[in-house]
Amino acid sequence: MKRLFETSDSELLMGLKKGDSNSFEMLFRKYKGKIYNFIMNASQGDFYLAEEIVQNVFIKIWELRDDLVVEGSFSTLLYTMSKNMYYNSLRRKVQDSIYQEYYKSNCGESDYLVDKDVEYRMLEEEIARLIDKLPPARRQVYHMSRREHRSNKEIANALKISENTVESHLTKANAFLRHMLSARYTWLPLLMIMF
Repeated sequence: MKRLFETSDSELLMGLKKGDSNSFEMLFRKYKGKIYNFIMNASQGDFYLAEEIVQNVFIKIWELRDDLVVEGSFSTLLYTMSKNMYYNSLRRKVQDSIYQEYYKSNCGESDYLVDKDVEYRMLEEEIARLIDKLPPARRQVYHMSRREHRSNKEIANALKISENTVESHLTKANAFLRHMLSARYTWLPLLMIMF
């Protein structure tokens, strides 16, 4: 076996696409420290988050290995995925903070703990139900962007559509979700900025 830095990313990616766990392990060892440091810097030292994102990025790479299309450098793909996952974690924290502030100001402390969990689950179920109502192509683009943390370019390449079409689908999906949720949850306007 070649040493870690003697094997090119393209060779390792070819092996990865064939399901070679050694290629995957070499990519992991080569880039885990860089992603970890990137998230540590972005999060101002949140090492739990950095470890979680490193693991999630490489889990996603393994899951997507058959469809992996890397135009440009592999490190750029990893940094894009890491950045998207980091922003998603920030979005969730902001949403949770807004949610908690609402309940603290509108509910008693004893009600807060029980209601918080129930209401949040209901909101998540409502969002999932609304996503299922999106047209199939828009739903697929939204899922690839928000759940798989793929960039617009990756989605465009995978679906053989333009990046403008991807952006249009995401804009329309977000507008639909904002409209539907703000009608039901009157306290959501600030939270919905995060969609």
